[in-house]
Amino acid sequence: MLQRKTQTAEYWEREFEITEEDIEHLYSLILERNSPVSTKELVLEVIRHRCQQEEERMRAELSRGVIYQPRDSYEVGQQLVFPVFDYRVGTVVSIRPGHNPEHGEFDVIAVQFEDEDKPREFAANLKTPHKLNRGDDDGAELWEAAHLIPPDELYEKYGDRVRQLVVEALSRPDSEFVSYDDLWMLQGLLAEVHVGHLNLAEALIEVKGQPVTVQEILAELDLPEEIPEGIKEFSLNVALQQDERFDLVHGRDGELWFLRRMEPPEALSTPKWLVYTPVRYNRAFLSVELLQIEWELDDEWTEGGISTDSASLVPSTTVVLTYPHWKAGTLPLSSRTRSFFPPGDHKRGVITFVDGRWGQRFPGWIVYEDRYICGLRDWYEQHKLPPGAYIILERTADPNEIMVDFRPRRMRREWTRVASVEDGRLVFRMEKQPVACEYDEHVLIGEGDEAALEALRVQLAEQNVDIAELLAMVFPELAKLSPQGTVHAKTLYSAINIVRRCPPGPIFAALMSDRSYREMGNGYYALNVEA
Repeated sequence: MLQRKTQTAEYWEREFEITEEDIEHLYSLILERNSPVSTKELVLEVIRHRCQQEEERMRAELSRGVIYQPRDSYEVGQQLVFPVFDYRVGTVVSIRPGHNPEHGEFDVIAVQFEDEDKPREFAANLKTPHKLNRGDDDGAELWEAAHLIPPDELYEKYGDRVRQLVVEALSRPDSEFVSYDDLWMLQGLLAEVHVGHLNLAEALIEVKGQPVTVQEILAELDLPEEIPEGIKEFSLNVALQQDERFDLVHGRDGELWFLRRMEPPEALSTPKWLVYTPVRYNRAFLSVELLQIEWELDDEWTEGGISTDSASLVPSTTVVLTYPHWKAGTLPLSSRTRSFFPPGDHKRGVITFVDGRWGQRFPGWIVYEDRYICGLRDWYEQHKLPPGAYIILERTADPNEIMVDFRPRRMRREWTRVASVEDGRLVFRMEKQPVACEYDEHVLIGEGDEAALEALRVQLAEQNVDIAELLAMVFPELAKLSPQGTVHAKTLYSAINIVRRCPPGPIFAALMSDRSYREMGNGYYALNVEA
């Protein structure tokens, strides 16, 4: 059975290209509906339209002649349709006898196609079977839908490439199409949203002091009543999207608009302490014990750190506040914390934190792409939380609010490691520091001269010092603080992250692949004097 081109992978994956006719068809579709249309609907419509076009072309061509079949006899002047050549029509211009020991006697017909200079020859009156011979239904099976893949299944199979081409075509600078959040509309159908409307939107957000929905803004604008509500919302969303004052964020209840100037700087650009440049390493070096420690640290950049479905059922979770997040006033959006925050496809989301100690509410900003939640700097400072503190996230009755807490205890001065800089090197010493919360003793490292540490961080980045070199720098310094000369893997991770953002994996792989270090058990390592 011959297959229609639109039923093949070859057509959709290689031959298909968007034409002006496709664009005009989509233009008419949106014009007729007079409402925003999703990208998926447009792509499906293109696929349906191409299938329909092929069928119409087939019917038109087949009406001009009979379907060529090698078993049939033909006359000079007769018009034939060749499905195998995309239903092209040709005229029989001559007939001669043919002979082949395998097929016996048959005719050879010369067929002249409209767009070719020379005729082609084909077998006719053939007595032996041939794959181009059809049934006795005169091509009726070409119209049977039972064997055809429907457009929605073609979309599932080949929609990705078609979608890419459709979006590219509709997004051209001279396009009359306008998009917002995977919806499309015609520029000429949009409601007029002028600068006065946008100024009112800015004032509304400023007065409320929090992100608002597009419906809340529309309620304050005087747009013509005869315009459908869906077009009003789409038009306002497009106008807000094109104005640099406004920022689209994601909340539990959907999309919200806010003012960029009211967002914390760390929500708009990633704090320098959190910027991670991926490092290639061999995870096969990580022992079972180190994999367990890696899981405990729950770094947001750990490979395979994806939340599970069961995580959404957990009422609370505890994370260790690492130095980079302490400096940035952030928390990691990691496998353990991700389910506590609204999922989102936008760059940023917003949530309300509730202080578990004092009950105060304050906004938190979720930066999905760079995997962190910001807005906690003041909270850390108010409660004097150090790096290494245990931070608790707890769900509340309101899905838009997350309680953030720590484990308090009586203030006392503890011997802790403190990082500083000497002769361009990262060094450590033991000092007594006031601590009023429970913490992970392996992760807690105090900060000495802040300016010197920052200068060293910049210097090491400029010199492109790798993880192995950093490990060699900090290990002896940390080992000298222990009577046994040992250092815990968590402490190495914490120390290196003072001057370079890195998840545990590359650090642990460098530790295990270097004979300069030997494993002592329970996560501790020592310098190998025999190396």
